Amino acid sequence: MHFFFCACRLVPIVEPEVLIDGDHSIEKCAAVTERVLAACYKALNDQHVLLEGSLLKPNMVTPGSEASCKASPEEIAKYTVRTLQRTVPPAVPGIVFLSGGQSEEEATQNLNAINALDTVKPWTLSFSFGRALQATVLKTWSGKKENVDAAQKALHVRAKANSEATLGKYYGTGNQEATATGKESLHVKDYNY
Repeated sequence: MHFFFCACRLVPIVEPEVLIDGDHSIEKCAAVTERVLAACYKALNDQHVLLEGSLLKPNMVTPGSEASCKASPEEIAKYTVRTLQRTVPPAVPGIVFLSGGQSEEEATQNLNAINALDTVKPWTLSFSFGRALQATVLKTWSGKKENVDAAQKALHVRAKANSEATLGKYYGTGNQEATATGKESLHVKDYNY
């Protein structure tokens, strides 16, 4: 199998996601995410997957969408990184997070806190934010040719914000319209992929 991935230039992207649906605590999400990631890496090892040639695309560790106790970006960073440290081998080169229904701004702030956390993180920690990178862009564009420039500007704002967050150096967009739109929740209860 090692040869197959190298010869065909394929990169396995492992995408286990613990959904944000429910009223569970951040501690419960951490425990479940830890079990899921441990099982994934056992299975990958059993199948002789070359970890150096793979990416992980997981959820961030957050409380449920209906939880009474919300978590700060720093708490989310602490639980997320601790969970990864306990389960993801250092051979994995990159972890690209799903937004999991967080708003654009929440996902960016949480990624920033994860990268700013002063602890051992042997992987590149970045984003794979489908909805949280595209929501404002798609809303701005609305399928209209005359909105293309504005949509491209909105994409630039989101890409720049997440690029800074990947470095742990995100301090806000400075764009009031994009920030207001970016705070809208992207959570869809019982979302089917």
